[in-house]
Amino acid sequence: MEIIVILILVILWYFFGKMNEKKHYTYIYQKEEELKDILILDEESLEFFTIEKSELVSGSVVISLDYFKRFIFGFINIFWGRVTVFEPLLDRARREALIRAKQKCKDAGCNAIAQLRIETSSISKWTKGSVWSVEVYAYWTALLTSKKSKLWSSQPHDPK
Repeated sequence: MEIIVILILVILWYFFGKMNEKKHYTYIYQKEEELKDILILDEESLEFFTIEKSELVSGSVVISLDYFKRFIFGFINIFWGRVTVFEPLLDRARREALIRAKQKCKDAGCNAIAQLRIETSSISKWTKGSVWSVEVYAYWTALLTSKKSKLWSSQPHDPK
């Protein structure tokens, strides 16, 4: 009887975990589409823009593994296999942090992000070596930019 209860719980954990993950990815896709106009600039591309405003901004997101993935992680941990259950967790956390970066940039009246940095850390542990939640902390410079008069070119330029 106990085995049946455990199996039912595992099945419920699987379906509710999948449902929540799918719901979060749907939200991520929607927000990424809404914020696709916010540029992410590297140092080399900044020379093509005039910076009218800049602001240092930060944000964080915490995401936890669902119970089914924790259960699967227990088996993987025994056999020392590749821990694939963490990959969607980190993917969702990083993408959510980037969405928050773009949203804060937009809220500040800016249209670009420069010097984006992302830090990842575990924030909760039940047993030694078992991570259940991750925090992704991001910080960046939000910029209000306009294109300079010289044409954007994919050709390499001579800095002389």
